Amino acid sequence: MDTSRILTSQDIERTLTRFAHQIVEPYDDPADLVLIGMQTRGVYIARRLRDRIKSYFHVDLPLGVLDVTFYRDDFRTRMKMPSVQLTDIPFDLYNKQVVLVDDVLYTGRTVRSALEAIMSFGRPAGIRFCCMIDRGHRELPIQPDITGQMLPTHANEEIRVHLTEEDGEDAVYVVKRKEAE
Repeated sequence: MDTSRILTSQDIERTLTRFAHQIVEPYDDPADLVLIGMQTRGVYIARRLRDRIKSYFHVDLPLGVLDVTFYRDDFRTRMKMPSVQLTDIPFDLYNKQVVLVDDVLYTGRTVRSALEAIMSFGRPAGIRFCCMIDRGHRELPIQPDITGQMLPTHANEEIRVHLTEEDGEDAVYVVKRKEAE
């Protein structure tokens, strides 16, 4: 496999700072704003955003954690047993402005699952989607509202977001799989 780093830890830090501003600035009063991080790396990104927003704007946003495993449209067709992670949304979503956070947007199917899951918890006033990388290849009409970088990829490539909490470093890589001979 060929691997190329496209974002360094400094790039990620700069992107998270920009995200924090883009999340809060549209609202005169961010009292109804909440963050929901999608398992796994979206949770870490959302936590970092919450901390930055608290530091910059002196607003302590509620943070939820979402696992969409049981909402996926391919849940019953997968051969192996799914790995289910924590979902914890300890606040009422009614009339809240939700910012859904994930690391990579690809086909849009995971985001569709997340929207369905969020709606099962309540009826927010609005949902915005924030992701570190948009790699294209959409199968559904879903777009990010806030994105770090648009990076079109080929079918034999994937994006790997590494975060210190999970991977021991902050970086984003494009990994190209070698063709089978």
